[in-house]
Amino acid sequence: MSHRPGWMDELFKAIDAKDAARFTSFISANGTFVFANAPAVTGRTAIRDAVAGFFASIHGLSHDVQSVAQDGSQVWSRGIVTYVRHDGSSLTAPFCNYFEMENGAVRHYQIYVDASALHG
Repeated sequence: MSHRPGWMDELFKAIDAKDAARFTSFISANGTFVFANAPAVTGRTAIRDAVAGFFASIHGLSHDVQSVAQDGSQVWSRGIVTYVRHDGSSLTAPFCNYFEMENGAVRHYQIYVDASALHG
């Protein structure tokens, strides 16, 4: 697939706006979310709370999605993310997101990124 599904642009807008409620609107009711090496979180409320906690730990973030691929219900996106810490310093890292879709919503969302230096 050479273009992003329409929902993906909106998803990344929600993330870059640090809008946890809008972020979780893309996730199915019993969806699962995994960020880097953190434990998996299941269910919209738990995901919203985990993501809101992460958003509060940083000043901002932005994504440059460079490619997207899709095979049936599986979607991958790859790019560069920049996290801005509360002190104004930043961390830029490559990322890859894996999505499993079900009935138009994300059933499983896994982010592969090395963010270990973010809070170090």
